[in-house]
Amino acid sequence: MAGTLVPRAVPMGSMKQENGSATGGVPPEVVMFLSGKGGRSLIIKGGAGTGKTTFGLELLERVGQPNRSFYLSTRVGDEALYRQFPWLKTAEMRARILDAAKLFLDTIQAGGKSRGGEIPESEQKKIRAGKEVLGSFGQERGPPTKVDRTHLQALLKRSPMPEVENVYNRIERALPEKSLLVIDSLEGVTHKYGLEMEEFVMALQKDLVEGSSSDVVMILEKPEAGGIEYLVDGLISIQREELDERRVRHLRLEKLRATNIGRPRYAVTLDGGRFETLGIHGPRDGTAATGTWTPIPDPERFYSTGIPDFDALLGGGLRRGSFNAFEVDVNVGIDDYYMLFTPTFLNFLAQGRGAIAVLAAGESPEKLRETLIRHVPAHQFDTRVRVPDYTANETEDPYIMPMARFGRDEAMRAMVTAEKAVAGPDRKPFLEYMAFDTFESLMGDQVAIRMYFQGVSRTKHVGNLGIGLLKPGLLVSSEILNMMDTYFRIINIDNAPCLYGLRPRTTIYAIRPDPEKGAPHAVLTPVV
Repeated sequence: MAGTLVPRAVPMGSMKQENGSATGGVPPEVVMFLSGKGGRSLIIKGGAGTGKTTFGLELLERVGQPNRSFYLSTRVGDEALYRQFPWLKTAEMRARILDAAKLFLDTIQAGGKSRGGEIPESEQKKIRAGKEVLGSFGQERGPPTKVDRTHLQALLKRSPMPEVENVYNRIERALPEKSLLVIDSLEGVTHKYGLEMEEFVMALQKDLVEGSSSDVVMILEKPEAGGIEYLVDGLISIQREELDERRVRHLRLEKLRATNIGRPRYAVTLDGGRFETLGIHGPRDGTAATGTWTPIPDPERFYSTGIPDFDALLGGGLRRGSFNAFEVDVNVGIDDYYMLFTPTFLNFLAQGRGAIAVLAAGESPEKLRETLIRHVPAHQFDTRVRVPDYTANETEDPYIMPMARFGRDEAMRAMVTAEKAVAGPDRKPFLEYMAFDTFESLMGDQVAIRMYFQGVSRTKHVGNLGIGLLKPGLLVSSEILNMMDTYFRIINIDNAPCLYGLRPRTTIYAIRPDPEKGAPHAVLTPVV
């Protein structure tokens, strides 16, 4: 069904690095912050539905180490977590989840029945077992081997907290190795035991972070941290907004002590129940794949875009004989939107088809050729691609058409000759890539509109594939869009190039190199 993209399954741990940690989905600044010497405290704040819990779980899996990372949930039970996040069901991840409500019932309620008398040995065993649930927060000098519970003990005089004690115990057993604790949420613990949030955060900071060199991540259920911000080492906020009636989430790095913040804000997605930070370059993102392009077969009545995700979004591909508009925002670079168009060029050339490309200002015929001949033979590009250059009077390159030396009639004859060349002796349909700003700047809007109308009509009649590039400020945009079969926008969200459709209407998708194959292969990731 057009407009819907089925999420791709991501193998658990597929982004693990050689050192055993994984950074995919987590900003590199956060990984560096939590990987430094000594303990660090971090508050994650945001409104309801912004993805705080998902981010906390992602930190647990991507940054934490087995047997040394724990997730304490005070508001969501184990089974609810597993239903919402099926990837947590692995034995390794289940061992990290601590359901405070279950432990409280198993320990405190059992002990409460004997209030006023000596607790039987059987009940004491239950309490001792319950105290293993949520560890301890202490302070030691040098490499810690035991957690100092001074601040915790002060709080325990007012109210028993078996789940927190259990965490202390688990962290102590992991010493002197560093542990990661994620508490979801601060309000859940403090409200449950009648504590002030500031005093509880202070206990965690002194006992666990400073005393036992543990990393403690605390999730706040509201968008403002109030007076506790100064107590912690790091502060991250997650916000949600509407962009053209589509949901977008942003992660903002507000404070990461002793860590250089290269990018203060990231676009994020919760696709597939995973928290993924967009615009992060993976290990293959900057490395072009080698070898000849293997074409994706064209479905009946469609041309493949060369991007399986995009084909699925369109219900098979771009329709034969269609002209398709892509409005490119001013802050989107050429390399960004070429991630979307290069696979289409390659898929045409690899199947013996040609292309005519009227390039936009800033685009280069030489760069287009250099990009494509990495994956198709150079002679195939030179014989089956033509690039009209309206500023050139002469050229030695067979694929460049020096249009500046031609009058109107000569220019028309040159275009007819070019179309025969790209169609080849078997007269195959070809790709027409047209930057509309070029014609408007050269000929004015009225002449350009007449040319567009004639060109679009011919494209539809002969069954070619038309791709039209619209830049901001074009006078002819509204007239052009009325002729188009599809209409997409390419925008930049926090340094992540993204695409969404207005015709057909789609959600927003991040455009990025295929993490497995590398560029020029591309994937679309739903921004949800």
